[in-house]
Amino acid sequence: MAAAARRGRPATDLEVPRAGPGAPLREPGAGGTLYVVATPIGNLGDTTLRALDVLRSVPLVAAEDTRMTRRLWVRHGLATPLVSYHARNAVRREPELLEHLARGFDLALVSDAGTPLVSDPGEGLVARWAAAGGRVVPIPGPSAVLAALVASGIPAPRWGFEGFLPRSGRERRDRLARIARDERATVLFEAPGRVAVTLRDLAAVCGEARRAAVCRELTKRHEEIWRAALGELAERAAVEPPRGEVTIVVAGREAARDHASGSEHEGGEEERRATPPPDLATARARVASLVAAGRQRSAAARQVAAETGLPRRELFRRASATPSPGAEDVAERPLPGAGTSDAPSDGGE
Repeated sequence: MAAAARRGRPATDLEVPRAGPGAPLREPGAGGTLYVVATPIGNLGDTTLRALDVLRSVPLVAAEDTRMTRRLWVRHGLATPLVSYHARNAVRREPELLEHLARGFDLALVSDAGTPLVSDPGEGLVARWAAAGGRVVPIPGPSAVLAALVASGIPAPRWGFEGFLPRSGRERRDRLARIARDERATVLFEAPGRVAVTLRDLAAVCGEARRAAVCRELTKRHEEIWRAALGELAERAAVEPPRGEVTIVVAGREAARDHASGSEHEGGEEERRATPPPDLATARARVASLVAAGRQRSAAARQVAAETGLPRRELFRRASATPSPGAEDVAERPLPGAGTSDAPSDGGE
């Protein structure tokens, strides 16, 4: 469809420059198209030709941060009017954008980098326009998730995406435990100042030997990828905090097991299927060995529960009920009259 037909004046109350004369894209009442457009994650040269065509053709673009998006406009000579749409103004802006679409005008949605809705604003707008029967068209492009996966060196025939983990609390612990048990590789985002903390937490639940990669500033001038075990990466991030945008890739549980045993061969899949479920006695011994190495019982039970999928509370109780002789048991023994314990309470985690 000719670009001129799409560049009609936006029929909304949005205070944006007029894009010039012309008719709406569709017949009155038919509604416009919402384009969800992926933009570069760093290198502005990664903009796709299709994305540029759409961004030039629509009468209005909703951007997470118009100041960031104008860099793309300058780089590629775009002049389409911009309007801000982000988490802080979504309640006010969303109805205006939906009205714009309902009157037959197209709209493009972009984020600061990558694809909107992937750890970025836009979910509400897309969901409401789709629920109203409107047309939503994805314009794929650069992805930090896929770039990190293919450059990580970690086997990822299947993988999961966690976005940003909660900063603290039970939800964070639960999601970390799921990552530890997951047989797929996991990709997550993290703020530069919290990379060391997250790597340390991942090492605690997945085991320090689990392979991972820290990918920073992908596609940019200072792109860098660290590939090592989680324990090593946590130590490095503590003394050398990474700067810029960070994506972390963690090997899946099965890949970690194969790496440790060197069992990556043609018959490996059949052997894995034949592997018996985790044995409670073995898991209990693992808890005891971690305690002997200086870990608190609750932390040791949490780690082994994440590694094996066995109930953490049962591991803790069983381990506590059959303490092996040694200094660690003396250290754990409560003082006379003390009623406290590091066993997890019903409401604690």
